[in-house]
Amino acid sequence: MSYVTTSDGVQIYYKDWGPKDAQPIVFHHGWPLSSDDWDSQMMYFVLKGFRVVAHDRRGHGRSSQVSEGHDMDHYAADAAAVANHLDLRNAVHIGHSTGGGEVVRYVVKHGAGRVAKAVLVSSVPPLMLKTAANPEGTPIEVFDGFRASLAANRAEFYKAVASGPFYGFNRPGATQMPAVVDNWWRQGMTGGAKAHYDGIKAFSETDFTEELKVMNVPTFVIQGDDDQIVPYKDASVKTAALLPNGTLKIYPGFPHGMLTTHGDVINPDLLAFIQS
Repeated sequence: MSYVTTSDGVQIYYKDWGPKDAQPIVFHHGWPLSSDDWDSQMMYFVLKGFRVVAHDRRGHGRSSQVSEGHDMDHYAADAAAVANHLDLRNAVHIGHSTGGGEVVRYVVKHGAGRVAKAVLVSSVPPLMLKTAANPEGTPIEVFDGFRASLAANRAEFYKAVASGPFYGFNRPGATQMPAVVDNWWRQGMTGGAKAHYDGIKAFSETDFTEELKVMNVPTFVIQGDDDQIVPYKDASVKTAALLPNGTLKIYPGFPHGMLTTHGDVINPDLLAFIQS
């Protein structure tokens, strides 16, 4: 397996598929998953001739289950360690949910001269948490509930998230996909509980507002309007308005995990943006 070691000694697992001289697409996964969550997109784009790269965030998947560093600065620095190790240039960075925040921090702090475009999918920027400056955000009590459920019974909590709001399987008449739920649970349980617990603060309390204002690369912002995890009006709509070069697309009825449930629609849209 392929690993890069960060400056603070963390081993980050990564996948690197396709021609090494092709344009790279770098995928940043959501909480509490791993690079495996991008299987559909990585196969789609590698078969289109792209070089596709994805890593497991520290404490997630096959990367080191370290106790510290579960914040956006370390997440972005770890992504940079992979990109620098592989010398990725003219890259398109695509992030889902927490991974979208990671993309913003990476592009602004580490991506100069290396990034061609970015895509934010159902992503957490600009800020999830309800504050005086963000009154439409999600109350801290919701995230405290996540932490309590994770600490009490992570396996049960992850099963409930995957079988319910993440993919919209709790909606009346929704087509159930048990294997998708099992795969989400598998990815989550492979990572470390401490990393996932700390990661809730990272994805919910990090404010990306000022970074979005200076993120100049062309950026495609997409989300479903039935996202039960990240409210689209407080996320994608606000994000696109802050970006100097952003394009927004909202998909009617699509859930938070639309990359899996509606990959047949999303993947061609991603390709069109990359080739535009």
